[in-house]
Amino acid sequence: MHTFQDPLRRAITTHGDAEALVCGDVRHDYDTTVDRCRRLAAGLLALDLPGGPLRRGDRVAIIAANCHRYIETYLAIPAAGFVLVPLNSRHTDHELRYAAEDSAARVLVTDRVPSPLDDEFEWVIRIPDDYEALLDAAGPSDDPLPADVFPDDLAETDLAGLFYTGGTTGAAKGVMLTHRNLLANAWSTFTWSELGPDDRYLVVSPLFHAAGTVAVLASVWMGSAEVILPAFDPTAVLDLFERERITITLLVPTMLAATTDEQIRTPRDVSSLRMLTHGASPATLALLRRAADTFADAELLHLYGATETSPVATALRHEERLLDTPVGKSCGAPVIGVDIAILDPEGGRLPAGEIGEVGIRGANVMQGYWNKPEATAAALTDGWYRSGDVGRVDDHGHLFLVDRSKDMIVSGGENVYSTEVEDALASHPLVAEVAVIGVPDERWGEAVHAVVVLREPATDPDALAAELLAHARETIAGYKVPKQIEITSDPLPKSGAGKILKRTLREPHWDGHDTAIV
Repeated sequence: MHTFQDPLRRAITTHGDAEALVCGDVRHDYDTTVDRCRRLAAGLLALDLPGGPLRRGDRVAIIAANCHRYIETYLAIPAAGFVLVPLNSRHTDHELRYAAEDSAARVLVTDRVPSPLDDEFEWVIRIPDDYEALLDAAGPSDDPLPADVFPDDLAETDLAGLFYTGGTTGAAKGVMLTHRNLLANAWSTFTWSELGPDDRYLVVSPLFHAAGTVAVLASVWMGSAEVILPAFDPTAVLDLFERERITITLLVPTMLAATTDEQIRTPRDVSSLRMLTHGASPATLALLRRAADTFADAELLHLYGATETSPVATALRHEERLLDTPVGKSCGAPVIGVDIAILDPEGGRLPAGEIGEVGIRGANVMQGYWNKPEATAAALTDGWYRSGDVGRVDDHGHLFLVDRSKDMIVSGGENVYSTEVEDALASHPLVAEVAVIGVPDERWGEAVHAVVVLREPATDPDALAAELLAHARETIAGYKVPKQIEITSDPLPKSGAGKILKRTLREPHWDGHDTAIV
């Protein structure tokens, strides 16, 4: 049985003097990091809250940019028996207030001054001043993990965090992740990353997202250094690759594209990078080929999962060697401790090759959705998490995603998978970003519609649209080719985690129609 306390305990026992967190000019070793986690937890316990002291299971929210204090909070809150609620810093005030009210979090840790959410909490701790004052007031301790701060009866089934889904398909849900869930993910991280004490992991995906914290516990356990970037910027990413000798990182596809393009424009010394991981949303083959050529010394690794799976479910190692093979189009095989099945609408398992809903089972699968028993019952059936993704598996267990069920377009009775159309268009050299959606069509029910962002302005948009349609026809069937191509100079709308918000793209087309936008 393991909890968040175990990585902290091992850190001070085996690698206390190793560099732990690097953020700007701040450099802390593991002894310092664990001590700051203890001080934070002790300070929280000492707060004179209107509703009385914090109790086991109480929620503590955080809304802040990536920083070393964020990781300290991520580690300390669950280890002290509380529940962390990471709030999406890109959500609107309305969305944030919903999560605050739904979780009933009592304390907020934030770098926002002032925060529009202040009145939702009994206490607000500002980063950096209030935060550092709280740590200073806690004082020193001879015991780095005292039982009065880190209870020794903490159980792996205790709730560790409430991670609110990104809201790409509607109202956010609080995903209940236990210590067991998140530590199961840490164990699987060792298998796909081979993370060790010599590694330097760049934290660049936002920490409020499960993908941003994917390697935090594993790094603490193994003594890897974590270098933290407050906000994504491709120039800053490459500068840190070079200056801090980064060995591994995870980028969502939009970040990977921008970083690759910047490296092509202004090359840096990225020879230290041994593994370039991507996940959280689909990446086109054109992007992966460009990244593999640009970061030729690094292994490309594809991760697939969801917040509900803590988050990793499958991994494809050495993707760069497989891009021209059938397996190269997969998400890889299940990571250790995870089972993948393709399910029919009744929950039965489908054989290899057949298309259905992706089911995921393992110690990493969430406990359920906070305050949403009906949604929990729909998502967790017979031990499987029903992901909402459409896919198939081959005879060797490799998972091939076809589409999100809600992104699949039904045109004239034919299923059109948006990712396949996006791959076809993205292979054109002038396409920087593309999203494919279904729009209303009187004859076909839905029509395939593509929104394209170009690498450079088009002198004749109509001619280029015709060229893109002809290009798509070379690789996909005629009924899959977009009926319209919308060329825009604006970046595609994205969630805080960097996922393209197709719901936002659909809204103007479906406004006034009976069909729900999901």
